[in-house]
Amino acid sequence: MVFEKRYENGLRLVVKQMQGLMSVTMGILVGTGGSAETDKEDGISHFIEHMQFKGTKKRNAFEISDAFDRLGAQVNAFTGKDLTCYYSKCTTDHTSACFELLSDLFLNSTYPEDEMEREKGVICEEISMNEDTPEDLCLDLLSHAFYGKENYGRNILGTIGNVKSFTIADVAAYKKERYCPENIVISFAGGVDPQTAQALVETYFAALEKGEFKKRESNVLKLGQSLVKKKPIEQMHLAIAYPGIARGDLNEDIYSAINGILGGSMSARLFQEVREKRGLAYSVYSYLSMYNECGHQTIYAGVNPEKLQEAYDAIGNVIQELKTNGITQDEFSRSREQMKSSMFFSNESSNAQMLLYGKYMMNFDTTFDFEGRLQLLNEMSYDKTREVLSTMFDERYKAIALVGNTDEPLPL
Repeated sequence: MVFEKRYENGLRLVVKQMQGLMSVTMGILVGTGGSAETDKEDGISHFIEHMQFKGTKKRNAFEISDAFDRLGAQVNAFTGKDLTCYYSKCTTDHTSACFELLSDLFLNSTYPEDEMEREKGVICEEISMNEDTPEDLCLDLLSHAFYGKENYGRNILGTIGNVKSFTIADVAAYKKERYCPENIVISFAGGVDPQTAQALVETYFAALEKGEFKKRESNVLKLGQSLVKKKPIEQMHLAIAYPGIARGDLNEDIYSAINGILGGSMSARLFQEVREKRGLAYSVYSYLSMYNECGHQTIYAGVNPEKLQEAYDAIGNVIQELKTNGITQDEFSRSREQMKSSMFFSNESSNAQMLLYGKYMMNFDTTFDFEGRLQLLNEMSYDKTREVLSTMFDERYKAIALVGNTDEPLPL
């Protein structure tokens, strides 16, 4: 059962009741992230996400975490390119108490000055940790190579200089524009009935005044750069991006099916050719990133420096073979079944369902239709998939990122 409600202040609620579960996952989703930031704000969405846990009008940072632990609940948050999410999972008997805690840290954070200074240090260490994680660093560099320095090219964490400079005034100004009821979705999934969820939301959120939310237009660029970052490490971390599609595109499922054939599993072409047949990489895969205005496809491999060119050529050959000869009926059927099973598996997870229904409401302002989506997958045709494939992997906008012990970027 799926329930939705819209409030006069713009807030939206969606509830996916899952019979038989003894747990419930609840999330507060805000439609903001790195892509919505200016240069001066770079990293502020992530900074705010951290600071929301550092004290409210009635609880300090320890009392917040201790209160969740006493309920046996899990609590966390994340920041993405265009979404920030605060979520918790608890047993059904603690639903009300858990949502009160989550609401308190979201609505009533006070940003104590001493906590702000400490957390700036924590986030600076997180940035340093990212610098020491070459795979993550490579994928961040790829976003920069593909989109440029703004919008979807930004690093979620921001810069150390920015993080150290953030003030309470900066935070208040950003939250005033972005943390508005009309830019918030509250999502419940699991062993919770709509009446309980609705009563909780109306207790803590319904009285919020409509804010000053302004949609920030994204000037999305496709730059097609090849960038390199030198690091004294043993491997070369290689990532390649091709233009993709935006969320909700009519060919979204077809792109996903083709990505599955290319690099989404152990039977995929990249894994079989680059790792199994040639032994050039331990980790090699591909995935799609889709946003409201744009999207891209990523291919990643970690390789021996002496095998870099061979691995790069092998990846190129796999793509060329895919473009030239297309896919087989067997590959198409296998990838489609993987997509369907992924839907069914996620349908059994309250965490996955909370995010699925919450994000769908945020991005499309409607309720996700499981049966309708399954029907679309069943109706997806092999011939149409081959047709769409012929338009993919546009070399004119390809971007490359390389992290390793070299100063030389790979030629486009």
